[in-house]
Amino acid sequence: MTTAGDEKDRNVSFAETAMRMSGKTEEEAKRTGAVDKADDQVESLFAPQYKTANSPVHRAVWEDHVPIELFAPELPEASPSCMSAMDRSVETLRKLIDSGALRNKQGKMSDQAFRDMAAAGYWGMLIEKKYGGQGASTQHFMRFLTRIATVDPTTAGMASVHGCIGAVDPVRTFGNEKQKQYFLPRLASGEQTSGFALTEPCAGSDLTALRTTAELQGDQFILNGEKLFITNAIPNRTVGVVCIIEGKPAALIVELPDHENENWRVVDYGLYALKHTYNNGLVFKDFKVPKENLLTPPVGDGLTVAYHGLNMGRLALCSTAAGSMRIMLANMLPWAHYRKTYGHCIETRELVKRRIARTAALIAGADSLINWGAWLLDQGYRGELECIIAKIFGSEAQKEVAIEHFMKTHGGRSFLEGHIFGDNVHDFLAPCIYEGECEMLGMAFFKALAKQHGMQFFEPIGHALERHKIKGFNPLNPAHAWALRNELIPYAFWRLGKELAGPDKKDAELSQCPPVLKRHIDFALEMLTELPLLLSGAMVKHQLRLADRQCRIADLSQRVQDTITILVTAQWAWRRNDDTFTAAADVLCQDLERKLTGESASDEYFRACRKLAEAIIETGFDGIRDVKCAEILVPYGS
Repeated sequence: MTTAGDEKDRNVSFAETAMRMSGKTEEEAKRTGAVDKADDQVESLFAPQYKTANSPVHRAVWEDHVPIELFAPELPEASPSCMSAMDRSVETLRKLIDSGALRNKQGKMSDQAFRDMAAAGYWGMLIEKKYGGQGASTQHFMRFLTRIATVDPTTAGMASVHGCIGAVDPVRTFGNEKQKQYFLPRLASGEQTSGFALTEPCAGSDLTALRTTAELQGDQFILNGEKLFITNAIPNRTVGVVCIIEGKPAALIVELPDHENENWRVVDYGLYALKHTYNNGLVFKDFKVPKENLLTPPVGDGLTVAYHGLNMGRLALCSTAAGSMRIMLANMLPWAHYRKTYGHCIETRELVKRRIARTAALIAGADSLINWGAWLLDQGYRGELECIIAKIFGSEAQKEVAIEHFMKTHGGRSFLEGHIFGDNVHDFLAPCIYEGECEMLGMAFFKALAKQHGMQFFEPIGHALERHKIKGFNPLNPAHAWALRNELIPYAFWRLGKELAGPDKKDAELSQCPPVLKRHIDFALEMLTELPLLLSGAMVKHQLRLADRQCRIADLSQRVQDTITILVTAQWAWRRNDDTFTAAADVLCQDLERKLTGESASDEYFRACRKLAEAIIETGFDGIRDVKCAEILVPYGS
């Protein structure tokens, strides 16, 4: 027999119930439930073996055995035609820069640049060949973005906007065949480039606050509302617009006309970041959109469409950061050789060597996470946890390199007009906000990671508390323990098993791994034995108030991210079989391990940094040899 309470339990998410029980308002509980529902809808698009609960990170944390093979990406072969298009794109970009044609008079990417890159096949990299694209795998595309970013990061960012979070991914994933045949060839050829209009003045991290609406009248939707911070938002672009239709979020593919009119206009505001792109607002007033342009995902709504593309966008952000950090490393070396203090080049100074080594280490980590995350997406994984790790690491690494290493090494010249740092500092910092502010995203990471564990053990307890009307649950209270005995026993057995378990040794799998890398993998495996108890312990201690313990959540989330980064970086370096890259990976892993244990740096560590920096000064580092370095500003004797 089904009771009303049972029916309520099924129809209302535990997150919403928990919010109400923890004292949140009805409105906040509903908004949280809506976001939780949207996440579930995205999750339902993936086969069971590729859902978040079966992702490498989730399994590594919660299962008894770490699937270490899922942290060791392989590089598939790309088609010759795809690789040729990538080579043409790089060559075309270099020619545009050399001829001064990359930017227009406003400093934005010029129309000629859009056309020339289109002719090279640049805009169709992620679109299937049958629709006129190159059909690149995610892994090859992300590696290509890093390569492009070493030439010009803004151009790499435009490919990410167009292919990952613009109209390409929504149409590829959720469009019907008629929509694909109409839009994709235009997007592949560059006849149209695209953006995605999600953010609004009142809706950023809280997407339940959307106000833009579309009402169906005959064969057309009438679109009204305002969008904010939209890259590539200018006339004659194709833009995915998330709006409210009949009370629910929906996604429309909107073709902006050649000129503004009374039904739509561009809002031009001053934005320091992305200054070489057209990043604008859009205002729609009774703007007509054909009803055929509505995307209809098999499950979910417009938020499903928006959330799906975020993982690709986050990974692309890390890819672009890897290229930008290479530009900074390449430009640190000639300056460190040129600049002298007290009669010696600063490249001989230990602090400068440490900066060079740390920069290379962060590049190694970004490369590793890019290849790993893209490899998993190509296999069919949702990749939510993995792409969040890459986004946070890449954006924070780029910020560190820019401020702590690049700026400090160049000193006062960093702030001269024409200097790479001074001219681009906002672009170096902005990724910490884009695709999700890092600490907020870290909390989302924790929620996704802990969700299944909470549903398995704590959701039954939560519903039991509600049934028994128990507030301020105390497991040491005999009355509470007895009332919830059926719910507490499974958790007690799980916890006892975890406390008795030891590290998941992988000696056979790692028998050929260099000792300098194996010790880091062993450290990560040992940490993965401790992490589930730490996460679950926080859930027990704070109970329904855990959502308000943002600092604790952020700390636990970062511990998991750092552990996974060690595991991935060490394995990617092993397969790279490059001495300098291995040394860089070693430095990064040592840094992360000290961060996790609280230990101080050893003399051995400082020697490793010096040795790595000296190798880079002498022979260079992967991917920086082709970087065109800027001229030294205000040289001696000028």
